Amino acid sequence: MSKPSKAEPVKLIFSLFAQEAATINETIKTLSSLYGKPDFISAIVPFDYTDYYRSEMGHDLVRRFLAMEKLIQPEELPDVKLATNEIEEQSASDSHRKINIDPGYISKAHLILATGKSYTHRPYLRDGIYADLTLVYQGKKFCSLPWTYPDYADEKQLLIFIKIRDKYLLQLRMLDN
Repeated sequence: MSKPSKAEPVKLIFSLFAQEAATINETIKTLSSLYGKPDFISAIVPFDYTDYYRSEMGHDLVRRFLAMEKLIQPEELPDVKLATNEIEEQSASDSHRKINIDPGYISKAHLILATGKSYTHRPYLRDGIYADLTLVYQGKKFCSLPWTYPDYADEKQLLIFIKIRDKYLLQLRMLDN
């Protein structure tokens, strides 16, 4: 029989994209006020993997990834997603978002994103939020799955996630000492 135990803390991450880098940078400040300071902020890169957001957010979107220094418990993810939904709504104009914020976390075994959309690979968490198993860590690397978004499967992003995971593993070791 297995004995329930508390989950290890996880590394809170965010994907932020918008038309303006300034919008992303302002949102980073807002997220920092809620979740503490970031210990990783990626360079600004084009978000050109899909046209899905064009009608709502415009074209020439740019993106940054962010990881927070403070670790969280995995069960906090729905609260983070609900808070980021509120940030998106507050910054919207004429029902069009100016920023898209995708929160998630990195653990030893995987990268999970939070979503409000149900699907076969997305178990329900609570309060209308689902966990999207986006990447799994196997063979010393993150591996995509058949449903992984192409931008998360891109080699450049996978290298970012490895960096973040390495920092996370160091933080876990420091917690054990």
